Amino acid sequence: MARPAAKADSPPFLSPYRHGFVRVAACVPQIALADPAANAERTLGMVAKGHDQGVAVMVFPELGLSGYSIDDLHQQDALLDAVEAAIGRLAEASARLSPLFVVGAPLRGEGRLFNTAVVIQGGEVLGVVPKTWLPNYREYYERRWFASGLGVEDGEIAVAGRTAPFGVDLLFRAVGPTAFTLHAEICEDIWTPTPPSTRGALAGAEILLNLSASNIVIGKADARRLLCASQSMRCIAAYLYSAAGVGESTTDTAWDGQASIFELGEVLAESGRFPTDDDWALSDIDVGRIRQERRRTGSFGDVVAYEDAVGDFRIVEYDWAPPAGPLALARKVDRFPFVPDDPALLAEQCYEAYNIQVQGLAQRLKATGLKKLVIGVSGGLDSTQALIVACRTMDRLGLPRENVLAWTLPGFATSDRTYDNAWKLMKALGVTGAELDIRPAARQMLADLDHPFGRGEPVYDVTFENVQAGLRTDYLFRLANQRGALVVGTGDLSELALGWCTYGVGDHMSHYNPNASVAKTLIQHLIRFVAGTGDLGPAAGPVLADILATEISPELVPAGADGQGQSTESFVGPYALQDFNLYHLTRYGAAPSKIAYLAHCAWSDSARGDWPADLPAPERRAYDLAEIKKWLRLFITRFFANQFKRSAVPNGPKISSGGALSPRSDWRMPSDARADAWLAELDANTPDSTVSG
Repeated sequence: MARPAAKADSPPFLSPYRHGFVRVAACVPQIALADPAANAERTLGMVAKGHDQGVAVMVFPELGLSGYSIDDLHQQDALLDAVEAAIGRLAEASARLSPLFVVGAPLRGEGRLFNTAVVIQGGEVLGVVPKTWLPNYREYYERRWFASGLGVEDGEIAVAGRTAPFGVDLLFRAVGPTAFTLHAEICEDIWTPTPPSTRGALAGAEILLNLSASNIVIGKADARRLLCASQSMRCIAAYLYSAAGVGESTTDTAWDGQASIFELGEVLAESGRFPTDDDWALSDIDVGRIRQERRRTGSFGDVVAYEDAVGDFRIVEYDWAPPAGPLALARKVDRFPFVPDDPALLAEQCYEAYNIQVQGLAQRLKATGLKKLVIGVSGGLDSTQALIVACRTMDRLGLPRENVLAWTLPGFATSDRTYDNAWKLMKALGVTGAELDIRPAARQMLADLDHPFGRGEPVYDVTFENVQAGLRTDYLFRLANQRGALVVGTGDLSELALGWCTYGVGDHMSHYNPNASVAKTLIQHLIRFVAGTGDLGPAAGPVLADILATEISPELVPAGADGQGQSTESFVGPYALQDFNLYHLTRYGAAPSKIAYLAHCAWSDSARGDWPADLPAPERRAYDLAEIKKWLRLFITRFFANQFKRSAVPNGPKISSGGALSPRSDWRMPSDARADAWLAELDANTPDSTVSG
């Protein structure tokens, strides 16, 4: 059944098809009961709309050409002849339309009547899949009319003057510049313990289709979502679901026309329910992500080998080429992938994050037999989060917060603002606060090194910076030795990814780091969350708000003549973008050009319409493609160059599905790996502007 691949140029940079996406639609047309000709015209109208919008795959409801609720009329030859004529009309018209579409129809074959999914594209009936599991309980009576497709394999069926492959052993594969594989099942199939789509997925189908005529009762819509979402997660696939709606008989049942699209357990799009006109759910499926997840999930491959499902299927290949021009991505891209947009979900995940951090630190403290914690407090984001966790750890263990020994360690560039905030926070939280000025020791060390600064020259190089960072950590460890305490780390996941930490005896090291897998953008939201709850008392709220509003800086180099101090993001890039890059590189293994494309979809000026109106100023910033590419290139370079730091990180709990960079957890790579292939892919496949793309 193989056919030659379609010949077409690669889609432009601003097309989702260029980056492994496939546009799909789950459709709910109005139904005219027992009028296949009218239903075919409705179907063609929606397929034409899909053609205009660059859709590759469209699925329609179960028995949509005849109507599901016509009961004994399914057995009437007049109706069945009209259904075949309608299929002929659809196949003929499909030669002028690009989408593959799947319609539901009662068809005669092998001396029986089957409830089928008819797959049409390019002027042909590519194949026909019969329903496997027929419901015959409560309001359902399908065995009265239809035969089960169980065991129907390697067959053919005559339909509309054509002969097409027939059976439950069919997969449909698009060949050409954008390749993907489909499997179709029908309604009740998904409600069974062994849905046919499971074996279809094991055999290689990334997109699973369900033609349904599920009637509606109270609460059933949520049950459908649960079934389809869990199937898409379990099968590491996309799942399209289309249920019959307006026009079906309401003699004894009702119909809501639910259409939904799921990917790896997530709802991407849903139609309105109880529509008064034709409706659909449309989205772009990330087939590249699905393939990545299957490759990295070893248990999925183990089941493939165990079930040996691949050889059980016939593959029908068909030519398909994506639209030539640019298309706007038809799905939402989270600008902050470590932070959920939904306020209720954000609150739930902030609660979980704090408790994971607290549980980890509490367990480590109990394991050591120690009762005290030592922490350096700078007045910045990371040490603030770690200090809050330290206080809650004491609360959980029934120990006084005075057992948190917090030290502010001012250096040559410590600002009045961060110094004051450090003290205000320590007092507000009720910890034992103290101060240790590192400048005398730093001057002595720089003089011992014969550094120009030790001779009074204003030379602020990396040695000048790291002497301060190293002394702070050295003092904290010695203070912990002296007081029988455990040193709490403060560095975060974003800094570790970028190598923005001083190796060894510096902020790289601690006895335990609860922030180790918390991205900078998530830390900002965690602090904002706890400030909003008021749990830390009235004095903490204002200081937390000011810490959140303070520019991120290591404060190691004194301000220049213009009064401007160090800005971390001017060196390593905006954390909003770099966290985005980190997530998509390590969590999904995405190619750099795809990361740049997704960042453009999320962060370009054209995406502003989706941004909440109450965003803080830094989160309202837009980035053009040139900036995105520049900072992504820097991220890749620094990420590879600093693996040696990640190979020797302290213990700390994994917080989110976005991953961790500990070699004992999510991330393992050699310290001497080269970034050349990633940088070459970025440069070769990402233009410098959207105009050239």
